Amino acid sequence: MQQIKIENFGSIKYGCVEINKVTVFIGNQGSGKSAVAKLISTFKWIEKALVRGDYDKKWFERKDTNRFRNQFLPYHRLGSADAKKDDTYLKPNSVIDYQGDAYRITYRDGAMSITENARAAYLLPQIMYVPAERNFLTYVKDAGEIRLSGALRDFHIEYGKAKNELKDLSLPINEIDVEYNKRYDNLYLRGGNYKVEITEAASGFQSFVPLFLVSYYLAKSVKKQSESKATMSSQEKARFEKGVQEIWRNASLTDEQRMVALSALSAKFDKAILINIVEEPEQNLFPASQWKMLQSLLAFNNMNDGNKLILTTHSPYLIGYLTLAVKAGKLKSLISTEKQRESLNETVPLSSIVNAGDLSIYELNEKEGTVKPLDTFDGLPSDENALSNKFDESNDLFAKLLEFQQQHEL
Repeated sequence: MQQIKIENFGSIKYGCVEINKVTVFIGNQGSGKSAVAKLISTFKWIEKALVRGDYDKKWFERKDTNRFRNQFLPYHRLGSADAKKDDTYLKPNSVIDYQGDAYRITYRDGAMSITENARAAYLLPQIMYVPAERNFLTYVKDAGEIRLSGALRDFHIEYGKAKNELKDLSLPINEIDVEYNKRYDNLYLRGGNYKVEITEAASGFQSFVPLFLVSYYLAKSVKKQSESKATMSSQEKARFEKGVQEIWRNASLTDEQRMVALSALSAKFDKAILINIVEEPEQNLFPASQWKMLQSLLAFNNMNDGNKLILTTHSPYLIGYLTLAVKAGKLKSLISTEKQRESLNETVPLSSIVNAGDLSIYELNEKEGTVKPLDTFDGLPSDENALSNKFDESNDLFAKLLEFQQQHEL
């Protein structure tokens, strides 16, 4: 199984994460949830670039450039390319060890080492990182003209593609239809008796709409590409290799410009799976809407066997809803009639179920600096976790208030 080990990075002292079909990170602010998700995104991108041949592994391994620190961490705002600034996350004793399907990539002592794995096949991924600040793109007109972080910039590009492909789409929340005016770049939400531009919509929609549209667009696109039997011809491969060589020979390009050019050239490769990494998908959503949102993300994840969904969350409701999805998966394996199937589907859509072995939840502790897997009971997530414990804590505090009231005869 794919995994990443992290030592002494940000607030994390040590953690080992197995990257499952559905992987979830919970924990307090500053515990490192997003840092882990961003490292997974980074190392998966490096692995993909190596497989495609965008870069030679020596380009990553050169110690004098430390490209991991100076290029890849700033992309996710995990550091600065300015050598004069102190590193917030990366430390002299930081170690990140990623074990993928194609390569093992290790960062230690300021340098990368890369080892190719023996493998039968590698499924080329579309990697999408959905940042928490995505609602900025719906609230601010012409957001693309502002200097954005690398991750937000690339998400904005995919958001634009998703809008341009938009046709007769309804959101899973409140049966809202989505319309897009290409000429003026205006996105509208239409309900039963109203129509409002996204910039004036509720904050929950401003956060959810870009997440949903991009996930929907990429899941469908990857599904179509994975079902296509067409592959690059020998002539196309030769042109691709020639294009890569020309980019590398162009001394006028900066490393960042070279990365963009290689990425555009490599887009000709069909993707086989979607790695959808989402920060705080519950952002500004009512609990019932969180359930609908999660159902849609799980359904997109289930479109291809190799797809992966990685979430960071503060929502105890999402953990509960994931438990429902796993329980429904266990029940699906037991049903024998179409009537049972229909009844189960009414409770939890069968397109959104999760197999028990396909879910991993990790709890991060900012005080201990640990990343630990959440215990399971019969394949279901344990309710003994930081999010659920807060419900118990509030009940205990209320009991103390009742006791105080009785003691003082109030």
